[in-house]
Amino acid sequence: MPANATGLPFDDFRTLLANLPGADRAAVEAVRARDGELTKPRGSLGRMEALAEWLAAWTGRAPAVNRPLVAVFAGNHGVTEEGVSPFPSDVTAQMVSNFAAGGAAINQICVAYDLGLKVFDLALEVPTGNITKEAAMDERTCAATMAFGMEAIAGGTDLLCIGEMGIGNTTIAAAMCHGLYGGEAEDWVGSGTGAEGDVLARKIEAVKAAVALHKAHLSDPLEVLRRLGGREIAAMAGAILAARVERIPVIIDGYVATAAAAVLHKANPAALDHCLIGHVSAEPGHARVIAKLDKTPLLAMGMRLGEGTGAALAAGIVKAAALCHSGMATFAQAGVSGKE
Repeated sequence: MPANATGLPFDDFRTLLANLPGADRAAVEAVRARDGELTKPRGSLGRMEALAEWLAAWTGRAPAVNRPLVAVFAGNHGVTEEGVSPFPSDVTAQMVSNFAAGGAAINQICVAYDLGLKVFDLALEVPTGNITKEAAMDERTCAATMAFGMEAIAGGTDLLCIGEMGIGNTTIAAAMCHGLYGGEAEDWVGSGTGAEGDVLARKIEAVKAAVALHKAHLSDPLEVLRRLGGREIAAMAGAILAARVERIPVIIDGYVATAAAAVLHKANPAALDHCLIGHVSAEPGHARVIAKLDKTPLLAMGMRLGEGTGAALAAGIVKAAALCHSGMATFAQAGVSGKE
């Protein structure tokens, strides 16, 4: 990252967000030219054609997915002290072990679509601060965690799927979205891992209390992230930002991952141009934040698991879009008559 002038931890990220690379228009035009010669009516593959253009725009080459990666970031949250989840925080580490053993839903989807999977444990033994009483992180911790997320994509990938695991993190996502976009807490809170009755009521109250406590600082998106966010959310924001700098297309998963992305979008509305929303989850706040980002999700499966599962399913479609463009014969190659 570039050197900063003041030494404040967030300064490097502000510089990056103000100087983002744009799309490769020449690569897009090359895709469109070839698309007009393929053995199909122009536009007949619908959004699949747009996906091929999107890949070209952000890789600068013909559409191809050779090294797809699902990156799952795991963190724990002090807000679980407020009784906002029916599951204990221990489940986060237990699920990380399940990922490592190949026993989770995301493992099966990665096998089905031949996707790489990396899981990052972000100090699970040290939950972030309880956002109803204090900031989740100080600026240095938040910036360091974003930097970790940036480094997590090192090693080479040409399609990055962003996912997470963390008991209590739909409460965090709701608080962040409430802090970023306003409205009522009830607009952003859903059942998450199955919160109902008193648990759901405590979840709503926690979001209200957190946003009220930090309201004087919420005009700055990075302050929203550090005060109301979590380590896995900061790491996802860093990974998405690094992918933009490295010209890697990104598929964002569900509500929590989208809340991380929303921080970047709030700081620079062009920050997510290289990103696709993989699916719209069953969490009611997810559709709201997607609308704020002016994105159209690829899938609507009624899912709300996290783990990168919706992004990974979408990656299968993106891989197919790339292969349709690169592998389909032209009219001339196939000896098929074109339009007269």
